Amino acid sequence: MNYEKSNKTLTEYQAHKLREIVDSIVTCCNDKRTYTKEKFGIPYAEITCLLLFKGERYLTVKDLAVKMEVAKSRITKIIKGLMAKGLVEKIEDPKDNRVKLLSLTPNGYKKIEEIEKFRLEIHKKLINNIDPHERGKLFYYLDKLIESMQLVKEELLK
Repeated sequence: MNYEKSNKTLTEYQAHKLREIVDSIVTCCNDKRTYTKEKFGIPYAEITCLLLFKGERYLTVKDLAVKMEVAKSRITKIIKGLMAKGLVEKIEDPKDNRVKLLSLTPNGYKKIEEIEKFRLEIHKKLINNIDPHERGKLFYYLDKLIESMQLVKEELLK
């Protein structure tokens, strides 16, 4: 009985510690979002939308709404902002002229490159603060954490 109680106490302590760590990570990520939008002068929703074009020649409003998990009306507003900045353009679908396709402009491709370069630099700085001998363990345990999060998510969605 004593073992079960101490094990429960340890698990509770560890659960609280994990929550604190995850909360700190989320706070850091939110701070990075704020810094990113300020650096590029673009609302973060527009940055997120813009990055969805990586590897895509064309997307539709519906595609973007599904990927961003927001209403089409929200995507329409985001796209208007990107179009006003000259990063995205609308073109007619050659297969169906009723459908409008969205495509990056040359400036849109350039902006994605700038954002990706910036993001990579941040992650290089992060990893450089960790001893090279510890990085393998870090990645191993972060992968374990992600697996556990996926299992819990699947369980909650049942």
